[in-house]
Amino acid sequence: MAFVLEALPYASDALEPHVDQATMEIHHDRHHQAYVDNLNKAIAGTEAENLSLEDIVKNISKYPAAVRNNGGGHYNHKLFWTVLGPNAGGEPTGELATAINETFGSFSELKTQLQNAGATRFGSGWSWLIVNAEGKLQVTSTPNQDNPLMDVAEVKGTPILGIDVWEHAYYLKFQNKRPAYLEEIFNVINWDAVSENYAAAK
Repeated sequence: MAFVLEALPYASDALEPHVDQATMEIHHDRHHQAYVDNLNKAIAGTEAENLSLEDIVKNISKYPAAVRNNGGGHYNHKLFWTVLGPNAGGEPTGELATAINETFGSFSELKTQLQNAGATRFGSGWSWLIVNAEGKLQVTSTPNQDNPLMDVAEVKGTPILGIDVWEHAYYLKFQNKRPAYLEEIFNVINWDAVSENYAAAK
């Protein structure tokens, strides 16, 4: 079964003014579509055609670079769109909030670590909040379209929040000011969705 690009779970202008409509449309309709199209081409006629995206990503060292780059791009963006949303922002509650306070001391410290991971990632990549093998929260980052689910990742775990720091995620609005984007994106993080991911990952 070929992979398909799902529609955004909200209107392309729903994250304004924090993420502009033009960026959302180009990012989803062109960049993400290209990852899906190129992944389908890269796995055509191979056993990977019959695997789930997660199974491909978890065993990414078995596959050529085109599968790693585009499979990662598809997985990462699928997660990214779902952890953003209108009427979002604020702080998490419930079990996730408790775990954040236990691990990082405060939500403010988690935010700082996620922003630093994104700001200091050289070139393109992602900043992540993951549940690691011990079941604990951890902040990490990966280059390009890699993610912590991959068997090649330096820090492995289940991603529950990913922040895209490729220039295509922010350049139209923020130009080279990645830290400004990393501040603004927190206004549209859907912590309810992240909490659901946390509960599933535990």
